[in-house]
Amino acid sequence: MKKPPQNIIVTGAAGFIGFHLASRLAREFSGFTIHGIDNINSYYDPSLKQRRLSLLNNFANFKFYKADISNAEAISTLFKACKPDIVLHMAAQAGVRYSLENPQAYIDSNVTGLLNVLEGCRKNEVRHLIYASSSSVYGANTKTPFATTDPVDHPVSLYAATKRAGELMAHTYAHLYRIPCTGLRFFTVYGPWGRPDMAYYKFTQKILAGDPIEIYNNGDMERDFTYIDDIIEGIVGLIPHPPIPSDATAGAPAKVYNIGNNKPEKLGDLVTLLELELKRTAKKIYLPMQAGDVYATFADIDDLSALTGFTPKTPLKVGLKKFVEWYRGFNQ
Repeated sequence: MKKPPQNIIVTGAAGFIGFHLASRLAREFSGFTIHGIDNINSYYDPSLKQRRLSLLNNFANFKFYKADISNAEAISTLFKACKPDIVLHMAAQAGVRYSLENPQAYIDSNVTGLLNVLEGCRKNEVRHLIYASSSSVYGANTKTPFATTDPVDHPVSLYAATKRAGELMAHTYAHLYRIPCTGLRFFTVYGPWGRPDMAYYKFTQKILAGDPIEIYNNGDMERDFTYIDDIIEGIVGLIPHPPIPSDATAGAPAKVYNIGNNKPEKLGDLVTLLELELKRTAKKIYLPMQAGDVYATFADIDDLSALTGFTPKTPLKVGLKKFVEWYRGFNQ
């Protein structure tokens, strides 16, 4: 009997994480068709997204659909046509500070968009949904490292609130419709083809241009910087492990994991490493902590490591070197 076609949907396929994930799947999951969805919005330069997409289009088993996840009819139609076995939902409106300027974009993408994806999974018997959450859900927590058993009831940005809402929505659908749902709390992902709104990317641009960089809280902040290849390894490792019902999840096939480097770094050390790699000295403007920011992030990854063997392999110095090499080549 002929084996039925196997299909994976990757939302946000032209975004930073979605692009790397779709590339990895298209290379290594030759028996699958990878269906990429993205709306190519203008939160940052769409030409970067188009260049990522041009690389994805080189894969024979990759198909792209331009659509907005907040459009219920469009997403319903795509799910019905693609018949996905697995859905990797990476699309989101990202950025903590931008949520102060354009809150509606976060509700549309991170709440309504996820609802439409969950409905697509419900109606099409998806075997495993893996969706992007964020370390920002830990909000005002001060205990470190952050563990998934910690309370997450005090978000300090609308972005964080929408990501926590997404976790609760996914749990509800897992409970009601038995859809295996895995949420991933990402910790400060960086690397080649990254987002230009991220600090390491903006610092690189400005240092090379001779422009001053803005350093918040006088540089006294820590982030669990996680290299993109390590992130992708973690996601791919989870695909064959859909959650099973447990007492801890009130009988729902739902689970949330931290995915980070498990090693926080000072913001000032990030700047120093970039200066060394770029062979330039940054002009620095020190500013107070910004609304919505947190002092430190630090991922407890024990449960993810126990399940999949996930072990971050890329020190910040190595990851920044790879980013700078990409950045120089990309902007020649």
